[in-house]
Amino acid sequence: MADSLSITEEQKQRAKNVLDNMPFARLIGMTLDHLELDTATVRLEMRDELRQPGGLLHGGVTATLIDTAMAFAVRTRVADDEHTATIDLTVHYIRPHINVPAFCTAKVVRAGKRIFTVSAEMTNEEGKLTATAISTYTRL
Repeated sequence: MADSLSITEEQKQRAKNVLDNMPFARLIGMTLDHLELDTATVRLEMRDELRQPGGLLHGGVTATLIDTAMAFAVRTRVADDEHTATIDLTVHYIRPHINVPAFCTAKVVRAGKRIFTVSAEMTNEEGKLTATAISTYTRL
């Protein structure tokens, strides 16, 4: 995917299969909703197991959803045999996420030779912003 200006249907299907086959992603219930060059959207259905004691979506689940969407956005910029890792992740929780599905859209802001800067917005089904984030990834 590294040098192309678009993502093929085959690449989209391969990315979807990767997420579908990640045990932790399956455990939480994440699915790849959309993928294009520099952008990925991951969906999460709300379940009781993902709630903190107050009934809201657990902050760690929010961070996991954001980090996963960001990783898939970065993956559109690297070859299939290359590896990447999160260097840092800053999450801003805007409003509580209560009952509806969560959607996180991540975008590569800058793709350098080794370092990627990525932003993300998490929304509920009504389109209300629930969290934002900024992250840095490295090519390993």
